[in-house]
Order: sequence, then C-alpha cells, then structure tokens
Amino acid sequence: MISVFIVYILMLIGIVVYSARRSKTNNDYILGGKKISGFSLALSERATGESAWLLLGLTGLAYSEGMAAIWVAIGCVSGILVLWIFLAVPLQKLAAKTKALTVPALFSKQFPGNNQSFGVLSSVIIIFFFIMYIAAQFSGSGKIFNDTFHIDPFWGMVIGSGLVTVYTVLGGFITVVATDVFQAILMVFTCVVLPIIALIIAASYNIDIAQTITEASYTVQLNAQTVNQATGGLMILNGLSWAFGYTGQPQLLVRMMAMRSIQETRQSRGVAILWTLLAYIGAFMIGIIGYKLVQAGALGEAAAIVTTDAEKIMPVMVVTLMHPILAGILLSGAVSAMMSTASSQLMVVSSSMTEDLYLQLAEKKMVEKRLLFLNKMLTLGVGVVGFVLAITMKDTVYGLVSYAWSGIGASFGPAVVLLLFWKKMSRAGVFASLITGTLSAVIWKTWLLEPTGTSERLASYLIAFAMAVLFSLMFPEKQDFEIKRLADQQLSA
Repeated sequence: MISVFIVYILMLIGIVVYSARRSKTNNDYILGGKKISGFSLALSERATGESAWLLLGLTGLAYSEGMAAIWVAIGCVSGILVLWIFLAVPLQKLAAKTKALTVPALFSKQFPGNNQSFGVLSSVIIIFFFIMYIAAQFSGSGKIFNDTFHIDPFWGMVIGSGLVTVYTVLGGFITVVATDVFQAILMVFTCVVLPIIALIIAASYNIDIAQTITEASYTVQLNAQTVNQATGGLMILNGLSWAFGYTGQPQLLVRMMAMRSIQETRQSRGVAILWTLLAYIGAFMIGIIGYKLVQAGALGEAAAIVTTDAEKIMPVMVVTLMHPILAGILLSGAVSAMMSTASSQLMVVSSSMTEDLYLQLAEKKMVEKRLLFLNKMLTLGVGVVGFVLAITMKDTVYGLVSYAWSGIGASFGPAVVLLLFWKKMSRAGVFASLITGTLSAVIWKTWLLEPTGTSERLASYLIAFAMAVLFSLMFPEKQDFEIKRLADQQLSA
C-alpha cells in the first residue's frame, strides 16, 4: 500500500515538473493564460469543488445520519447543475469581455471607480473564510495518513500541506489544473470501485442494502436522539441549501472564466455533470454501506475508530476490506480530494491578495517578474497559515467546510448571479451582497443556528440576496453609466 502511494506521489511530481514550465507570466500563474482545454478545466472544477469533504465529510455524514443525509447530496448536485447549465457560459462571456483574472475583478470592471473598495473588501472576505477552508483540507490529510499508514495526524498534515503548497507555488493555476485532472480521475475511481466492492462484501454478510434504503427515514437522522438537529421539512431545506453556495465560490467560478470559448464551455458541461453523478452516488453509498458493515462486525476492531469519528469510515473501509495494492490506489484518491481543493484555494487567496488588494492599493505598477514572485511568496505564506490553523482547530472537516462555504457563497453568490442576469444590479447591490453575506453567515452561525434550527447556508444567502436587490433599487446606477454598461453587455452577447 505504501509503495502504491509512493508511485502516486512520484507521478504527481512528474506532472508538476512538466506543467510548471508552461507558467511563464502572472496571467499564466493566476488564470492559465487561455492555455488550458475545456475538458481539463471541467475535471479541475469538479476535483476542486469536491474536496476532502466529499470522501470524508459526506461519507461520514451518510454513515452517522443515514438516508436523511441524502438532501445534502441532492443540494450539492443541484448546485453543480445550476453552475454548469446556467452560469458557465455567461461567466465565460463576461470574463472574455472584461479581461478579469479574479471574481472580484468582475465587479471592478463592471463598475469602475470603486476598484480599491471592491478589491479590499473582497480580499478580506476571501482570506477570512478560505483560510478555514484550507485548514479543513489539511486536517483531512492528517486523518487519512493516520488511518492508512498509522502516521501521527500532525505529521500527516505536514506531508499533505507541504506537498500541496510546494506544487502550487511552483506552477500556479496551470500546475493546479494539470494535477487536478489526474486527481479527479483517481477520486471518481475511488467513488465507483469502493462501493461496488463493499456491496459484494455486504451481500456475503446477508446485508440487504436495497431494503435498508427503502425502509430508512429520509427526514429523521440516525443520531437525532443524541444531537440537536432539525428534522422534517426544515432538515430538507438545510440540506438543499448547499446548492446556493456554488454560485459564489471563486475557486470554481474561475474555471469558467478561464475557458477559451463558449463552444468549449458547453462541451465541457457533460464531463462535469457525469463526474458529479458518479462521485456523489458513490460517496453517499460508501457511508450507507459502511454503517451496515460496522453493525455486522465486518470491519472488526477497526470499527472502534469510526465510532469516535464518523469521517474515518472511508479510509477504515479501504484498509480493512481491500487488497493493499487496490487500497493504495483508492486512498490516493482520498488524498487527491484534499490536494485538489487546497491547491485551488491557495491560488484564490494569493491571487486575490495581489490582484484585488495589493495592486489596487499600490501607487506604482509592479513589473511582471516581481508580481509573479509576490504571488508565489503569498501562496507559500497562506499555506503555512492554513497548516497552523489545521493543527489548532478541533472542528470536523464537514463543519469547517460548511462554515466557509456558507460565508463565501452568501457573500459572492447573490452578487455574481444578479450581475449576470439582472440589468438593474448596481455597485451598491454588490457591496450589500458582500457585506451582508459575510456578517449574516458569522452572526447566524454563532448565535442563531441552534435556536432556529436553520443553517447559516440558507439564511445568510437569502438575506444577502434580498439586500443586494434592495440596495440596487434604492441606489441605482446613474443613467449614462447604465446605458454604457447595457450597450457593452449587448455587444459582448
């Protein structure tokens, strides 16, 4: 198993060395310089969107909550479909027209005159939430290395965070996408192969998974008697609310922005959707089957590990049930889930700090080589901070991702959707979305989540969306500016 993982690391290094040579300019480093195919960007977006949360968080959720967790999976799949079917093409058009390299730059290009304000505010939001997101991925690597190679979680996080940070620093966006393609294939392989083998083993224990699925409760969690969670219709809404966050995740949206043409964007849609369906069905079934295997005693003494941390069900199943060679391949897929997302988030944070913060505040324009060097050093710094948080924060991977997802999605999501589809969207509406989304996510998570039973994902997004519409109507753009903006939109269409 260790030898297989070493081969995986060597292949990863080879991809990094080869692809890093193509990253020559700051544009290449941040958005690929239009050098990347739509097929690669689609797989990269999926690998990035489904982090350690998919193979650890969702599998653990399905294990602990049973079929009631399906609403989270449906919410995520719905969000991905909306992103690729409705947002991908308009985003590609707007990015091509404005030449924006980041999501915050889309706002600045559409509403010139507030570049500094948009840049500073967006950067603060991205840094605040994404550092936690990166920490969640590094924490996931510690769990995987601990359960597979019995490496202390601390050193597991050192290995995982070190690999991701180094290869991201070396080649930027081009390297990240190249490794994502490789990792996306491994991830979906794990999500397809593991549940199939687990089903065969379950049958040998006379476990009827079909009966389990049909007789299970879809509105009450398995552990509802021990935790304070919503049930019934509110639980369904909370699960489906994961869909909202996809409209505002910069690490996903930049993949659409990097597409070379509308045709390529549309062709890539099928790849992303197929990957999503295979990965989500597989990951969810891993948790469901894993629960029944633990009950049947099929995982032996290793089941004790899962009783204290449900998010370890996937690596425990792999180590216990699989041949070492196959186990090494499948666990490489789990490590890939962490790496692909963490690397993209490192890129989003460092590029936002340079493009949206530093360049907006700097009095003099920085030469290309120095700007590229600054981006690489910031990427390294963000990786170090994420590692420090990972070893100090005690929340679950699911909990950390949910919080960061809510804050980023509620801040940027309403602004992006309204900017693309509502002609009356104004700069005041963008500011309202960014500020309200951030504050409502933090306030709701801290004080209102338990009393109301409503997730911050649902509440903060709806509040931010309403405020963006309200402030756009209260403070519309000046008529001459609005006429020019609409003319530009028609021209780009």
